[in-house]
Amino acid sequence: MYSPEITGNGSKKTTPVVPDERSGLMKILLFGKGGQVGWELQRSLAALGELVALDAGSQDFCGDFTDLDGLAQTVRRVAPDVIVNAAAHTAVDKAESEPELARKINALAPALLAGEAKNCNAWLIHYSTDYVFDGTGNLPWLETDATAPLSVYGATKREGEQLILDSGCRHLIFRTSWVYGARGGNFARTMLRLALERDTLNIIDDQRGVPTGADLLADVSAHALRTAMLRPEVSGLYHLVTKGETSWYGYARFVLDYARNTGVALKAATINPVASSAFPTPAKRPLNSRLNTDKLQDTFALNLPHWQAGVTRMLTEILEK
Repeated sequence: MYSPEITGNGSKKTTPVVPDERSGLMKILLFGKGGQVGWELQRSLAALGELVALDAGSQDFCGDFTDLDGLAQTVRRVAPDVIVNAAAHTAVDKAESEPELARKINALAPALLAGEAKNCNAWLIHYSTDYVFDGTGNLPWLETDATAPLSVYGATKREGEQLILDSGCRHLIFRTSWVYGARGGNFARTMLRLALERDTLNIIDDQRGVPTGADLLADVSAHALRTAMLRPEVSGLYHLVTKGETSWYGYARFVLDYARNTGVALKAATINPVASSAFPTPAKRPLNSRLNTDKLQDTFALNLPHWQAGVTRMLTEILEK
């Protein structure tokens, strides 16, 4: 039995896609449709052409990143103009105990997609992370800075980047950080829940970065793809985050202050800033997750919003439910 997949015009398909050469529209193959970024990409990419959106449970095409042969067959059957990879092993601590699985999903599968993209002359859009850096210093990282991952997750994501670069396919790799979405679990929801349950919260204050909305990632990806189709020379690696910076403590304070100002009765009266050492984890986190976005903004003529704008919009949606 086949599960229908979402296409660009909202119809359902249970048969292999046949390119429509008369339409002039792109055929886009999206992996990881069920994640925060993948969910938003279904919206942003649908207007650009025919969209085949898959996840690990899809049945008419393989979207399982542990099945490399199946992924290759999917690309060959769909024959896309663009492959978008929003799938990843993102359980940072769990990756420490299952490095081979993390490597297969974060490095080997993207490498396979890059090779297939090269063979069919398709673009590949791929998402990476600030975890490729060691978190030292206090300046935003440039795309050209040396990488030195601290964890299995970071190392496998860095290997995935390199294998895509080595493939020679046309690509857009977007490194991002602290991703959230209004759909599903996120840091803001966790803070709101804990603040309703506890008198005191201890929040890490020595890790610096910037919250970035999945909706922004999706919209910028669609915008960049339009540009790439006209200007193939923009192929490359970019940093994509919102403007500004904060700590997890600062992020939590913003969330809880907003909630209180909208009338939410929170129990937590005290929010304490603490060091990362207060919460030991199997995977070490980078202290400096700042990313410099000048290259992205200059190349694609963008003015990225400040992080508070997106978080406010997300909180409005959460608190209205």
